[in-house]
Amino acid sequence: MTKSVLLALLAMSGAVGVADAQSTPAGAVPSPGGVRAKTPGPSFTGRIIDAASGEGLPGANVIFVDLKRGTATATDGNFRFANLPRGRFTVQIRSLGFNTVTQTVDTGSGQPLEVRLVMAATEIGQVVVTGVSQATELRRSPVPTTVVDRTRLNQTSASNLIDAIAHTPGVTQITTGAAISKPVVRGLGFNRVITLNNGAKQEGQQWGDEHGIEIDEFSVDRAEIIKGPGSLLYGSDAMAGVINFVAPDPVDEGRITGVATASYQTNNRQQGYSFQNAGNLNGFNWLARGTRKVAGAYRNRYDGRVYNSGFNEWDANGHVGVNKSWGYSHLTFSSFNQRVGLTEGARTEDTGRFLKEVPSGDSTRAIPVTDADLRGYGLAVPQQQINHLRLGVDNNLILGENGARVTLQASYQQNLRREYGNVADPAETSLYFQLRTVDYSLRYFLPEQNGWRVTLGGSGLHQQNRNLGVEFLIPAYRVNEGGAFAVAKKTIGALDLSGGLRYDLRRITADALYLDADERPTASTTPGAETKFAGFASTFRNYSGSVGAAYSLSETLTVKGNLARGFRAPNIAELGSNGIHEGTIRYEIGQSNLAAETSLQADAGVSYVSDHVRFSVDAFTNTIDNYIFTRRLLTPAGADSLSADGDGVFRFEQGRARLLGGEVSLDFHPHPLDWLHFENSFSMVRAQQLNRPEAERYLPFIPADRLQSELRASFRRQGKRLTNPYARVQLEHTFAQNRFFSAFDTETATPGYTLINAGLGTDLANAAGQTLFSLFITANNLFDAGYQSHLSRLKYADFNNANGRRGVFNQGRNVSVRLVVPLAFR
Repeated sequence: MTKSVLLALLAMSGAVGVADAQSTPAGAVPSPGGVRAKTPGPSFTGRIIDAASGEGLPGANVIFVDLKRGTATATDGNFRFANLPRGRFTVQIRSLGFNTVTQTVDTGSGQPLEVRLVMAATEIGQVVVTGVSQATELRRSPVPTTVVDRTRLNQTSASNLIDAIAHTPGVTQITTGAAISKPVVRGLGFNRVITLNNGAKQEGQQWGDEHGIEIDEFSVDRAEIIKGPGSLLYGSDAMAGVINFVAPDPVDEGRITGVATASYQTNNRQQGYSFQNAGNLNGFNWLARGTRKVAGAYRNRYDGRVYNSGFNEWDANGHVGVNKSWGYSHLTFSSFNQRVGLTEGARTEDTGRFLKEVPSGDSTRAIPVTDADLRGYGLAVPQQQINHLRLGVDNNLILGENGARVTLQASYQQNLRREYGNVADPAETSLYFQLRTVDYSLRYFLPEQNGWRVTLGGSGLHQQNRNLGVEFLIPAYRVNEGGAFAVAKKTIGALDLSGGLRYDLRRITADALYLDADERPTASTTPGAETKFAGFASTFRNYSGSVGAAYSLSETLTVKGNLARGFRAPNIAELGSNGIHEGTIRYEIGQSNLAAETSLQADAGVSYVSDHVRFSVDAFTNTIDNYIFTRRLLTPAGADSLSADGDGVFRFEQGRARLLGGEVSLDFHPHPLDWLHFENSFSMVRAQQLNRPEAERYLPFIPADRLQSELRASFRRQGKRLTNPYARVQLEHTFAQNRFFSAFDTETATPGYTLINAGLGTDLANAAGQTLFSLFITANNLFDAGYQSHLSRLKYADFNNANGRRGVFNQGRNVSVRLVVPLAFR
């Protein structure tokens, strides 16, 4: 990459700003091309040693998270980085079967690094979190955080990415069949949880019940789940937390690698294929991935195969860039393309067989589905088509040798969401949203002074949404927002302090829309014109802040506390919706005078980690003013209020809410059976509206209490060829949810249920010890329990007279086989 081209890229990114470098895709390494450094970067060397034997440890990964630089140790345990930026940076050393070590090093000191790794009896590694102001050890962060790595994602195979992380304590998901899941963190979801794609905000109509996230599951190396208000760094919408999906670690200098993955799931005949190629030649580095997924109708014991619940997907993503002693500059891209069938749940009265709409003259009629309709991978109307394109620039610039640096990140996103609902004309787009977003962020990391690490920054976005379909649910609108923040961290011996402040301004402008007698857009002066949306402009100003501390009482015992204020501006659906779209099973009405939500959350936690026991308790209380929710409208006579299409009518309203709860985890690894792991967790949320009648006392869509216990056997090597074999069995009990928003027949109670999940797998190595492939076999819902999640939207589909049950049930037994083949081209 030439100097002129790189400078042009930096100028472009500087014009619009960019986001946190350490929260973006890993995979970059040094480059001799690009801008010429003022002084050559130093050579940084070291050796990783097995503490038990004293011998060098080969194949250990040495990662500078903030610099996106990584390498692996040689057969003697030595490693070397060339042309590394000078300064104090966090380095992480990882090796399978050993405890992870994280520490801060001065790359310009000229002193080699020697680290002794201790064999891991428990998973007590010093995990690094990147979705915060800068790379931070998990145990030193006062905000409750969980990291789910690629190995765990493979071992808990699921139909989609959110389902894969939903086993995490404190995390659940709102589902619409097998294809669509939305994350819920400690009882809050939708626009209250920010999803990051390698540190950059993902913008894709996340206000919708049946709108999932647009991220390729195979592109994710790990998921960082930050529980609690993230408004300090990310502004509005991070009131409940942040989920950061992070790409794989950097490829070592001089290597070209690949990964081929294939998977199959028996329940819905889901097939997945993905191929990744990554390389690093003389500092020019890249990563490219292509993915194909296809699934048919899923099944369960009460519904059989669920009509029109399949999906298909094509994805491509990656980056290309250079690394030098001045930092790095990358171009990132992502293209997510998916079609999803939408299950409506209508059935015959006698047999309970699903119905489908077919053309009949000038109208349509409902007929029972055939066996052929339930086989194969075809999709029927209604269905969704989602195309999400993201192009971005990502830069990390080192300012001198004192540790100061600037991260700049910007991206352009286009989210096209089409919903097809006319069986007489399947190509007609009932709803068609075109959402275009430019988001940006700038962060300046000041030199460390007397243990203080200060970050200053700002972020914002410009967003425009157009209606291109024949129906209209929300008005066309524009959003402009900006915010500035300051974060400080201070380490005083065993005490880590952190805090900060942020101020945000968001303005939403919605266009008025008038319809003629044929329900087509027209001028307001047209005779008989009906107002579909009244135009409005709303401005929201607010501040966020947090202060927290983590104190290590000893090497094994840590206590934490955090107090945070967050806010969330109402989204366009809450402010301006007026209509129904396929798959929602309800008509929604917004209110343009809604106020912004504000929250005050207190977190407290304690963790004890020894060689064979890990115990932690995290508790929280969260008070939300102006909490926005939907309630069903009734007629003056108390009957259900219905739209012209016969769907229930719901309106957005506000109240005062209080949520409290937490998570308890106990992992036991008995000595001398260090290969045996007994892991347990319990999570709960209590969510109420204050000063409301009994029927309106509880908030809607709050997950039930959940207990999880897993017994897992993990081994390092069995013979010469089998490495890292494991077997696991998990009991997941979800308690009955009898605390629900019963007013206006909005919600109903949900019985409890127990699922048994199991899995086994291994790596197969050649005679030289190199991995040939990894095999993962997983069985979810092993005994085919029939159940409905309280957060399943299909729970409220039509009543089934054949079995006396309402709605559509969740997925039954599902056996998954996944094969991962690493490739080395150089």
